[in-house]
Amino acid sequence: MVEITNVTKERLAAGGLALGVGLRNARTVDIGKAMATAGFDWLFIDMEHNAMDIDIACQIAVAAQDAGITPIVRVPGFEHHLAARALDGGAQGIVFPHVDDAETAAKLVSYCRYPPAGKRSMTGALAQLDFKTYPLDETAVSVNDATFVVMMLESPEAIANADAIAAVPGVDALLIGTNDLCFEMGIPGQYTHERVIAAYQTMVDACKTHGKFPGMGGVYATDQMKIYTDMGVRFILTGSDFAFMMKGAKAQSAAVRGLVG
Repeated sequence: MVEITNVTKERLAAGGLALGVGLRNARTVDIGKAMATAGFDWLFIDMEHNAMDIDIACQIAVAAQDAGITPIVRVPGFEHHLAARALDGGAQGIVFPHVDDAETAAKLVSYCRYPPAGKRSMTGALAQLDFKTYPLDETAVSVNDATFVVMMLESPEAIANADAIAAVPGVDALLIGTNDLCFEMGIPGQYTHERVIAAYQTMVDACKTHGKFPGMGGVYATDQMKIYTDMGVRFILTGSDFAFMMKGAKAQSAAVRGLVG
């Protein structure tokens, strides 16, 4: 059988945290190795809120796998070609934003998995297989198993349907987009509001019921994050390259200016 390593899936299956970093500014393939060294498990290659094109995203994805960090692409919408091209180009996972119901989730899963689990079209020369050739039946099973499919819940409707979405075969994780959820609830920026906490509990319970992994994005203060990790959230977007760069840059400039009174 073909063996494909997906660091994130393995870490989550073992009960650990899988920590991701969003890519907003990075455009070179060394970012995967750098973030692996920094202690992250997956790259959130963001094509929704980003000008990055599919070519750059796939180049980063191929290099990331070799660096031992899982390349996961957030596509900007529900079109079939967005997910299929990213996966064919080297991504090991897809995040779909703004998924509100199980019917949509089932269709999106079908884009990411080969038959009989889905309707993904088979191609040759996959980077996930190091461009080696294997029997097609083995390829389909192994790539399906190693592909990580994430549905983002970003509205009250999505939270209400969390159990049904989590029940969809082929969904690996649910991830709350906390910023958009707060906006849709009319409480922007209130990441620990009782309604947000209740939404997370609904999502976590749905994941536990159906054997899926609960995820979090948009909450980056560690004291706030702990509320949700204590609930059982394990698939965590911890911040972005831009945010980390700005934090470090501000701290350094302030420190150096402080050398002279």
